Amino acid sequence: MSRYDHLAYTSSVRRVQQQMGSASAADRRLGHAAEEAVPLDANAAAFIRSLDGFLFASVGETGWPYIQFRGGPPGFVHVLDAHTLGYLDVRGNRQYITTGNVRADDRVALFFLDQARQTRLKLFGHATAVPVDEDPELAARLDSPRTDGTVEQLVTIRVEAFAWNCPNHITPRFSERELSEALSPIRERLARLEQENTALRAELAVRRGGAHHEAHHEAHHEAHHEAHHEAHHEAHHDDLRPDAAARHVPREV
Repeated sequence: MSRYDHLAYTSSVRRVQQQMGSASAADRRLGHAAEEAVPLDANAAAFIRSLDGFLFASVGETGWPYIQFRGGPPGFVHVLDAHTLGYLDVRGNRQYITTGNVRADDRVALFFLDQARQTRLKLFGHATAVPVDEDPELAARLDSPRTDGTVEQLVTIRVEAFAWNCPNHITPRFSERELSEALSPIRERLARLEQENTALRAELAVRRGGAHHEAHHEAHHEAHHEAHHEAHHEAHHDDLRPDAAARHVPREV
């Protein structure tokens, strides 16, 4: 890490650190001077490969910095080796500010940010931007995965130093791909529940149909029984009336 700090902590920066009371902490980070470029470790390489975009900062001949976003499918920035990154640059707005800057001054800063996991990596390097036909073999190596579009040039970055940045104040945000992956188990569970609900509704409909038929049959039987009972009762009641005996007394001969 000290190589990155030695490059970033200029004399002006050190004076500000002294004024703001952070010089002691900065001293501990500086450690011993590192003159050699720092190779990417496995964690940094995997992190870069996992992202679908990064910020690319260069400096023009006027001394003004310029920041550009570069995006593509995860892995479009290839880790060619522990010291080199590369990707195929596709046609954009055709201003070519970054390309012009790096051809005049190859020193660049790259900023890799994973908002979903609140992680960021900053990197110093030396960039080149050359036509594709200058290195067909490398172009083929960088072709998959790559950003969609018309390829115009090969961009490589020779890593000078890198450092993991503080995760504070990174607002978690998720890409469509990340949301789809995270929600996939929930969607599958909802689909299964919908299937179960459909089956249960069908079974309930069958049961309700049977119950309705049974209730209809029971009501019909009950009505028939009631009518029969009422008729029998009415007939028996008629036999007990006073005039009933007269109706049944035989005539004298």
